[in-house]
Amino acid sequence: MDRQRLAWIVLRVSIGVFFVFEGIGKLRWFANSSILASTLRDWSHAAAAGSINDWYLHRIALPGVAVFARLVPIGELSAGIALIAGFWTPIFAFIAFFMALNFQIASGALFQYSILTSGYGLPVLGSTLALVIGGRRW
Repeated sequence: MDRQRLAWIVLRVSIGVFFVFEGIGKLRWFANSSILASTLRDWSHAAAAGSINDWYLHRIALPGVAVFARLVPIGELSAGIALIAGFWTPIFAFIAFFMALNFQIASGALFQYSILTSGYGLPVLGSTLALVIGGRRW
């Protein structure tokens, strides 16, 4: 048994399942983008003026909330399914990494110690980035 191959497959499938269920949880955003808008506004009120996440929220996330409310569930579901199936792993792992990174920036968590202890932070970003770099063969 090739243990290294098995470990990559377990990582790929596990992170794929995570993104499928994250996408399922966001399907209601299709009908009601105000759900995402409310979260982004809450993060905006908590963001320090002039911070990176404040800039990101006001310049990118909030103006594009109607588009992101539809792209995020599609991206999470498609990336998750592709990772589970082992289809174009590095590409879909990069898409998953990029989406997770955007949420970390928008929430401000990327710049706090809590990213090291949050299950949505370092484990997700690290796993997806590992699959981008090393997931080609598995």
